[in-house]
Amino acid sequence: MHSTLVRAQNVFGFFTTVAFFIAALVALSVIVSPQNPSARVKVKSVQVVKGRPHYYSQKKEEYAHIKFDLDADLSSLFNWNTKQLFVWVLATYPSLPSSHSPSTSSPNNTTTTTTPASSAIIWDQIIPSQPHLNPNMPASKRATSLPSQRGLITLRNQKPKYQITDISGKLAERGNVTLEVGWNVQPWVGALTWTTWRSWGMWAGLGEGGRSEIFGMPALKGKKTEGGAKG
Repeated sequence: MHSTLVRAQNVFGFFTTVAFFIAALVALSVIVSPQNPSARVKVKSVQVVKGRPHYYSQKKEEYAHIKFDLDADLSSLFNWNTKQLFVWVLATYPSLPSSHSPSTSSPNNTTTTTTPASSAIIWDQIIPSQPHLNPNMPASKRATSLPSQRGLITLRNQKPKYQITDISGKLAERGNVTLEVGWNVQPWVGALTWTTWRSWGMWAGLGEGGRSEIFGMPALKGKKTEGGAKG
């Protein structure tokens, strides 16, 4: 005869095995849940000023203030295993060459310095799976909002949550800047999933719709131009 302790251990072991098996099935089942997210981000205005971008900044530096429009439908990212969705808008811009950057030689024997691009998040938001907690719905409509509406985002002339700075302290007149939409799906059980740019199985890729047109940083606000006028 087994003792009470041994029987309790067997029951607990069986319970944890079943729980793990069910959790694994739930985590893998999201692969068959279709996803077709869409997003469109557009730059509205860009300013580069010099000052202290944060209250804890010890020195003045140039920082960018970017306003944008965003239309996104991420409702298909929510399924039975989604706890919440973390969405962000990322600004990517070329870095200034550094003396420590690796160099490559071209066929004509000229040396080119390859510096990775810099990226900074300018806006983010957490969207819970519960429709009545959707931060993008007016408070008066949250109680009656549908599950299919929890991934809808419509922003107009949105101010950034975070300013863009650079390790060099200079951002003015830097070109080839883009904004792009990204997300992270946080499940109840299983692995985190990130932005899908290319289609994979039943998951449609976001494609180029999640990126803005290329734009450039303007001259420093208040800086005199060649004609003597202030920008």
